[in-house]
Amino acid sequence: MVPEDGARAAAAMDSPTAAEAPPVESFRLQVDDLAFKTDVLEKRVNEVARFYDGKKHGSGGRKAGGSSRYAMNGARDSHCKGAPDLTRQLGGIIRQITSHEWAEPFLQPVDVVGLQLDDYHKIITKPMDFSTIQNKMEGKDGTKYNSVREIYSDVRLVFDNAMTYNDENHDVHIMAKLLLEKFEDKWLQLLPKVENEERKKEEPNDVPTTNNTSPEATVAKLAKDTDDELNEIYKQLDELRRMVVQRCRKMTTDEKRKLGAGLCHLSPEDLSKALELVAQDNPSFQTSAEEVELDMDAQSETTLWRLKFFVREALERQANVAVASGKADENAKRKRDDIYNALAKTASKRVKK
Repeated sequence: MVPEDGARAAAAMDSPTAAEAPPVESFRLQVDDLAFKTDVLEKRVNEVARFYDGKKHGSGGRKAGGSSRYAMNGARDSHCKGAPDLTRQLGGIIRQITSHEWAEPFLQPVDVVGLQLDDYHKIITKPMDFSTIQNKMEGKDGTKYNSVREIYSDVRLVFDNAMTYNDENHDVHIMAKLLLEKFEDKWLQLLPKVENEERKKEEPNDVPTTNNTSPEATVAKLAKDTDDELNEIYKQLDELRRMVVQRCRKMTTDEKRKLGAGLCHLSPEDLSKALELVAQDNPSFQTSAEEVELDMDAQSETTLWRLKFFVREALERQANVAVASGKADENAKRKRDDIYNALAKTASKRVKK
């Protein structure tokens, strides 16, 4: 296949029109939410991997520190009903987060009037900030946390609110995302202790308990929970794909023709993947036959649009590879020419001597 043909075919598979693309903003927000959850779960997987790798090499523990004018008080001042030691450790984590140079916008309640954010309370139903968290941890105004998980949820809410209200390119959104990632990293280190404490509370009082569950058991549970959450994300992603495709309009005859032409320009590997997409919605479709006949008019709209998105991306990828390969060949040819010229000059000097 000539590279230009693939690029031309990719151009023919033009981007979806406004009518094709789901206009609902909630789709984008759901994708962002799934992406963030996936990032968190990836960190958990890395934490589990580090644990078992540490067992092989005998690694030590971690320690954390930090200070802030928003320092959360220790166990003796805490009014959280959860384990005082866990509250103190989580307070230390919050101190590190609020000490960051980007934490300033999140330390006090949002100044809705001063900043003229007329729609803020329409979008954000439960405002949260670190001064409110601090007051609740200290038991001020008659409020208090019942567990460290409630504190964790409110810290997350601070940053979730900021990312929900502000566009992803806004400075506040970017700052909130970075600080939330840092907080999640440190929470994962505390999580095994939190789960151990919760497990002890769930056991009957008359049953003897050991002081600590083995680290192996705690990490094994974390791995299982992570796997369960990943499976749930896969389900949500499949459902989101289905919803997006259903919002697409009916494909025109000309678009089907272009789709068929695009299929002909796919690499053998991508063509096999495309046929597998067809087989997912049509179990009787034989992808392993020597000669496959694909009737576009017989396919469902879901299959057609999934194929169109896949083919367009595959052709664009092939075109980019072809361009990169062409540049590499051009550079190699230029280097060869430089070498030949240098050799020719050397030979010319020798003849003159």
